[in-house]
Amino acid sequence: MGDTLMNKELLLLRHGKSDWNTDTSDFNRPLNNRGKRNAQEMGEWLNEQQLLPDLIISSSANRALSTAKIVCKSLSLPSHTIKTDDLIYEARLADLRQALLQTPDSVHRLLLVGHNPGLEYLLSYLAPDISIAADGKLMPTAALAYLEVDAQWSSLQGDCWVQRVKDLAN
Repeated sequence: MGDTLMNKELLLLRHGKSDWNTDTSDFNRPLNNRGKRNAQEMGEWLNEQQLLPDLIISSSANRALSTAKIVCKSLSLPSHTIKTDDLIYEARLADLRQALLQTPDSVHRLLLVGHNPGLEYLLSYLAPDISIAADGKLMPTAALAYLEVDAQWSSLQGDCWVQRVKDLAN
């Protein structure tokens, strides 16, 4: 899939539910059992849909990286498929856009694993017409958004078409 002229696919995945009962910093907070289970289920769903990413870019925070590793393992992808980016933790829209703009155009399908509110800002930017749930949450824990992008990563702009959103948080 080295053709850089075809549509790109962007998968945005918010990390699984984290464990607030640990005495650690926010950055080091681990997934709880539900978060691990949801990450596994999301990986299985991606596999069933044949949505294997060429590259996974993850926040280096424990709960996001653990989510990425569980998804990667359930997809039987090699661990080097995951690239960490420290800017994704507490990212602003500009930081997430920068991560996308720096993605090699040879990557057809990208999975970005991160946090709110950054992922919600990015999704709203790329797909401004997306509807928000009644509870006001666009990307609850373990939610996945799928977008087809009619551009190369290096020239990505807003107004992408959202094809489907999967939410395993409930």
